[in-house]
Amino acid sequence: MNKSENISELVEAVTKVMSQVRGMEKNSKVGTGRSAYDGTKDQDVKEAFNSALSENGLVMMPVKVTPTVRVDRFEALDYNKNKVQKQSVFTEVACEYILAHTSGQYMQIAGYGHGVDPQDKGAGKATTYALKNALLYTFLTPVGKIDDTDTTHSNDIAPPPSKQKKAPETKPKQTKTEAIELLAAAEDFSKLVGAWNKVSKENKKNEDVLGFKETRKKELEQ
Repeated sequence: MNKSENISELVEAVTKVMSQVRGMEKNSKVGTGRSAYDGTKDQDVKEAFNSALSENGLVMMPVKVTPTVRVDRFEALDYNKNKVQKQSVFTEVACEYILAHTSGQYMQIAGYGHGVDPQDKGAGKATTYALKNALLYTFLTPVGKIDDTDTTHSNDIAPPPSKQKKAPETKPKQTKTEAIELLAAAEDFSKLVGAWNKVSKENKKNEDVLGFKETRKKELEQ
């Protein structure tokens, strides 16, 4: 790890920030449709840490960004059910930052982020997520709460009222990009498992989808 010989004053400042920023709420909806999930606004994270870091003589500066970009082109249906060509740009970045103290002490920290966008905003989304991720994990800031799925037994859930059966509707085939977006939206390991269950059998055999699932699994296990 790249750091100064002595980081005692730096560590003291970090612990003070930890005591000031006690937690963040998931107060925004990220994405749409099946890929939507609750998230924390980037503005809220930066406002909280900007104040706490400056009060304790700390600054965090980006020094290196290592990007990986993958472009997927696929066929989809528009609102009039006409076939159109679309693309999805998946960008993931491994970022390095220097956390420095006014005493001159410093240490290197890392952040990972990814973003999916049909045009050119994937890099911005990825680097924003990487910085937010680095701040929250460096200062061990809890975000939201974990839903306890064991508080309600399946036997206590009333079955839905029976309805007259309708002819099954033909759904568009799940694309590789849609499968990747499902996995990208998972914020913890249990949600990653749930997302994987929604991936089609064809996409579960796709090397790109399998590779991305393993990447997300390693990230969430850290």
